[in-house]
Amino acid sequence: MKTNPIIESLPEHLKDFIIDQNYQQYTGRSQAVWRYVMRRNLDYLADVAHHSYLDGLKKTGISIDRIPSLEDMNDILSQIGWGAVCVDGFIPPAAFMEFQKHNVLVIAADIRSIDQLEYTPAPDIVHEAAGHAPIIADKEYAEYLRKFGDIGSKAFSSTYDYELYEAIRHLSILKADPNTKAKDIKTAEDAIIELEANPSPPSEMAFIRNLHWWTVEYGLIGSVQDPKIYGAGLLSSIGESVWAMSEKVEKIPYSLEAMDYSFDITKPQPQLFVTPDFNHLNTVLDEFTATMSLKIGGIQGINKAIESKDLATAVLRSGLQVSGVFTNLIAEGAHIVYIQTNGPSMLSYQYKVLEGHGKEYHEHGYGTAVGKLKGALKPMRLLEESDLRNMDIIIGKDCRLEFDSGLKVNGRLMSTTRKNNKLLIMSFEDCTVEYKEQVLFQPDWGIYDMGIGEQIPSVFAGVADAAGYQLKLETPSEVTHKINYSEKEKYLFQLYDQINSFSTSSSRPSDILIDEILRKYPKEWLLQLEALYQIEKGSSSEKKLLESLNNGDYSDEESKLIELGLT
Repeated sequence: MKTNPIIESLPEHLKDFIIDQNYQQYTGRSQAVWRYVMRRNLDYLADVAHHSYLDGLKKTGISIDRIPSLEDMNDILSQIGWGAVCVDGFIPPAAFMEFQKHNVLVIAADIRSIDQLEYTPAPDIVHEAAGHAPIIADKEYAEYLRKFGDIGSKAFSSTYDYELYEAIRHLSILKADPNTKAKDIKTAEDAIIELEANPSPPSEMAFIRNLHWWTVEYGLIGSVQDPKIYGAGLLSSIGESVWAMSEKVEKIPYSLEAMDYSFDITKPQPQLFVTPDFNHLNTVLDEFTATMSLKIGGIQGINKAIESKDLATAVLRSGLQVSGVFTNLIAEGAHIVYIQTNGPSMLSYQYKVLEGHGKEYHEHGYGTAVGKLKGALKPMRLLEESDLRNMDIIIGKDCRLEFDSGLKVNGRLMSTTRKNNKLLIMSFEDCTVEYKEQVLFQPDWGIYDMGIGEQIPSVFAGVADAAGYQLKLETPSEVTHKINYSEKEKYLFQLYDQINSFSTSSSRPSDILIDEILRKYPKEWLLQLEALYQIEKGSSSEKKLLESLNNGDYSDEESKLIELGLT
């Protein structure tokens, strides 16, 4: 697929989620579904959507007439500093956020079925392309989206979060497949109910997910008395956009409290949040960020890293970044004494791995003392070689270091690592590290590379340098079901194409073609609507189609959709 510079510069570990759009997968009925939803949306949204939506449709190359090609979208999006890639349904939240951080929209390639026009349980190209893409043409909102992705990609998740994500993804895949048995859907729904009945304490990612839902997906903007729609979930849902504007939905001024409101993706939302403007979204995001381990660090941050059981990064006061799976913390009161990772770990500075300190070198884990060196008048990170000599800490000689915590390091100093005049690492051989009665490092384990830092001001999910770590993310094992169509369905789709071809022709569908549609597919109301757009008014074919659409044997839901289509 032809891309743009934004996509080409994506980290390699994100590219594993990208799939081909395969434009040929869209049938004639798929295109008609797109046209129906877009016509209906624009008819209604012209009055209730934020002005940037209609402006953005033009700027991002999205038309009513046909499902957008990602190649065409990327040509246009590159002009506003964004890109778009296709993915398979829901992807893990952390990966989703990281794409957003890099100014890339993820777009589910599939399109909703005809029986899910008003709301689809799975992300689809209507939601992603027609919902998300237009709003990013607004620079202020686009920056909020990028910033949200940056913060969200550093939020800690829990094992419960991932179990819930997989359960929701599984259900969405089943519901998007018209051939799924009702009992299988019931089993998947029950699994989610059981998970939600026994939740774990909310993680940072759970709070972030709530804020994302009530802004990016279901946000309103303006005043509580007269709000406009900007959330993609509303912009792409015929039914929910109408519901959102009704008095049945409580409108609440958007604040940090929104993070405590959970949501059910299978039901209309009982309340929505209204931001006065896009800038206020950043204000609330900044308030939330201030509560994260990213900004707080310390014991709380390391404990969150340990609880996540996943890759995380601790930033020492010197700027040294320790990335790995954290397994142990020793603290004395409010002060950290020692931190430990297990398995491949990495040391970085300013998000670049330090030479010689990649995960191959620290393949079994990494531990370091944290705290103030007893007797030092300066912070350790600011100690120069002359300061070290005055403390009898000399390269090539045995030395003894004691921290205020009582932790002791005894070994031969081999070298120091500095960046920007800061001491980052002191490397010892034949070294023993002890704290009270615990031996934390012993000589036969090799070189002890002690990180420098009196505190840990920041801890965040993920690694500091994904490329340096050669990071690989696990893509979902269950993929969206590909539907096999019968010969009768394939012929039906050809009729959709045939009818739509008249939109660029001076001729009109023949009475014979209309009679064939009514005879072979008497309940295919969307095809009949498509035909109605193309025939001459007052003709006998128009009368036949209107008679079928107004008096056919349709469900209440279908009758409502037909009425809207006729309008």
